[in-house]
Amino acid sequence: VQLQASGGGLVQAGGSLRLSCVDSGRTFSDYTTGWFRQAPGKEREFVVGRRWNTGSTRYADSVKGRFTISRDNAKNTVYLQMNNLKPEDTAIYSCAAGARIIFSNLAFPSSYNYWGQGTQVTVSS
Repeated sequence: VQLQASGGGLVQAGGSLRLSCVDSGRTFSDYTTGWFRQAPGKEREFVVGRRWNTGSTRYADSVKGRFTISRDNAKNTVYLQMNNLKPEDTAIYSCAAGARIIFSNLAFPSSYNYWGQGTQVTVSS
């Protein structure tokens, strides 16, 4: 599994961005995928995790209703659509993948075996 995240940038508050995470090693279908973010001076924060085999998804309360995770199997790509962005969403966003992660563990970085490099998202007020 080799993950590559992209799509970050600078956007005004209320705007949208779509992040992409490509797995150049294999498909995401056998894995659970998560997105995490880390703002300067803060700990890594869970954003969303999805178990593709069951469809169960968990979002952080701070992004619920604004962010959506999806995937394109043909492109081995998982997306994070981010709408109505807020300045507090500013962070480096990273994608992660892991096998057999139970729902209650989706929010823990230690549950994931594979990580991509981060992509910077900056939201101006």
